[in-house]
Amino acid sequence: MAEQGVDPRRRRVLTTAVSVVGAAGAVAAVWPFLASMRPSVRAQAAGAPVEVDLEPIEPGQLVRVKWRGKPVWIVYRTEEMLKNLEKLDDKLRDPDSEVVSQTPPFARNRWRSIKPEYLVLIGICTHLGCSPTYRPEVAPEDLGPDWLGGFFCPCHGSRFDLAGRVYKGVPAPTNLEVPPYRYVSDKRILVGEAPEGAA
Repeated sequence: MAEQGVDPRRRRVLTTAVSVVGAAGAVAAVWPFLASMRPSVRAQAAGAPVEVDLEPIEPGQLVRVKWRGKPVWIVYRTEEMLKNLEKLDDKLRDPDSEVVSQTPPFARNRWRSIKPEYLVLIGICTHLGCSPTYRPEVAPEDLGPDWLGGFFCPCHGSRFDLAGRVYKGVPAPTNLEVPPYRYVSDKRILVGEAPEGAA
């Protein structure tokens, strides 16, 4: 039996209106929950790439920046520092940077960098997470006559050369980590993004 006095067009309008209001109410109820799952502005900034101007860095100088809460070192290596790297292969645990997690493909070379003169490393010892000290001097009394410059971890005595490669016979198991980075101009890098086409 057909319902009398019911306008089907009016029923459709009312059904559509109730559906729209119901959908809007559902979105309003779910929105605060979804918004709370997004990282905060501070957390987003902590993971954001960091741009560094290399122009003011002097030859032999180390500059520190922070990326993702970690210290990142940038060293402007001199010609002498680069030549000394060639003399150390037999003293190093991983001279060719074969531990993939420590060196991205774009930095798998003797210098462990895109441009030989600029080294970019995460300044955390791979043993227990201490921060090594920068020791660029050659043959200091406390490190011995074979020291050609590098990084020394005062916590447990781990040693790394000026490419962040670990010496044999020290507690640190692997080389210092090279973070993703790329050049945005000849003298500016962006730490946190790998070069185009790099994994």
